[in-house]
Amino acid sequence: MQFFGGSSLTSVAPEATPAPAAPPGTGTGASAQVLYVFNRNGVCLLYREWHRPLRTLDPTQDHKLMFGLLFSLRSFTAKIDPTTAEKGNLGVPLLPGQGCSFYSFKTNTYKLNFMESPSGIKLILITHPRTGDQRDSLKHIYNLYVEYVVKNPLYAPGTPIKCELFNKHLDQYVRTLI
Repeated sequence: MQFFGGSSLTSVAPEATPAPAAPPGTGTGASAQVLYVFNRNGVCLLYREWHRPLRTLDPTQDHKLMFGLLFSLRSFTAKIDPTTAEKGNLGVPLLPGQGCSFYSFKTNTYKLNFMESPSGIKLILITHPRTGDQRDSLKHIYNLYVEYVVKNPLYAPGTPIKCELFNKHLDQYVRTLI
């Protein structure tokens, strides 16, 4: 069963399952640079880069800073939400779906696209600053994650993702974004 659309294939092993179809209109020159996948506890399950011109930080420090940025932005957007009377304390962890959320922000050199699943999996896709809305792309990547990682009986939840089939389909999909 896929959370964001698609169909369920229960009688087929994960290795034989076809890749979920790419969302229409996603081959728009998105120029994907980096993908992070975090679990709800802030553990980086996957870090993939395709076009990162400069590496300035140790990977562990980079992952901590990225998760801290997401934690702060989620807390901040929930705190200043003009539609909710209940305002939690700034910095208090939110459950998935609580408060208002952000989808992306842009600087002059990159655009950070964000999606959080109901299970607390956080996907961050860094792209070129002129890319459009990448929510469908993130949903598709999440569906790949469900299909090839979560449904894999050899995968232990909470451990780094080392599934070759997932990596292959992820790379194929990212090539359609470039």
